[in-house]
Amino acid sequence: MATINCAGTLIDLSIPQVMGIVNCTPDSFYDGGKLKNDAAILNQVEKMLDDGATFIDVGGYSSRPDGTDISVDEELSRVLPVLDLITSRFRVKGLSCDSFRESVIEKAIQHGANIVNDISAGLLSEPMLQTVGKAKVPYIMMHMRGTPQTMKGMTSYENMLVEINHYFSERIAAARACGINDMIIDPGFGFAKTREQNFKLLSDLELLQAHQVPILAGVSRKSMIYKTLDITAQEALNGTTAVHMACLLKGAKILRVHDVKEAVETIRLYKEIPIN
Repeated sequence: MATINCAGTLIDLSIPQVMGIVNCTPDSFYDGGKLKNDAAILNQVEKMLDDGATFIDVGGYSSRPDGTDISVDEELSRVLPVLDLITSRFRVKGLSCDSFRESVIEKAIQHGANIVNDISAGLLSEPMLQTVGKAKVPYIMMHMRGTPQTMKGMTSYENMLVEINHYFSERIAAARACGINDMIIDPGFGFAKTREQNFKLLSDLELLQAHQVPILAGVSRKSMIYKTLDITAQEALNGTTAVHMACLLKGAKILRVHDVKEAVETIRLYKEIPIN
């Protein structure tokens, strides 16, 4: 559980690490359309690495609620040039591609991605687990229901934590059967969950440690924060930092963030807290 193997580099997750988000989309909820050219992309990645990011996560499909569905070709045209650009300039320990489509992931791995971040845990693209297992790269599997276009209407649970744990037990077993060795679970804050359910999930996050794989928390600037505070996503950095500390105290080992410097500082402070 303590380490994952990214293309021969062992990354120690006994100490929490930060994953910086690189959105190659025009419609992401916070920074859509921000990265308009190669220079902007390189500047952002350089800053994230300088600020202490261990992972960089590149995505070309906006998975926000009601996000626009795009073709595979459109997603590839967004993602592959960015992966090529990053690998030509930087050595990133963990270069992740965020996609639920196996056809995108297969090509992304050929273009330097050495981690797969799949919001659907293989349920939206049947060959995904086999492709990841064959490539021997770490696999981040997230809990969600439906698709980004339908998930807002799928928030009814009898017992949310029991159902999420059952989901991960099933998906981890399926991944292991396909030869995937290094797995990370993402509880999917904001995906088929109401604002209140997100905070309940945060309260019980430590229960996911029963799966004995690292937990990734993706709460950065999300609506659970800015709607609670009655502000905008652009104003939600302070709230994000507060929730990040709660995630760390509940066992998260990776923070997936827009603001790397602040997340790294949060981890530094967390490490000073004696844990009984």
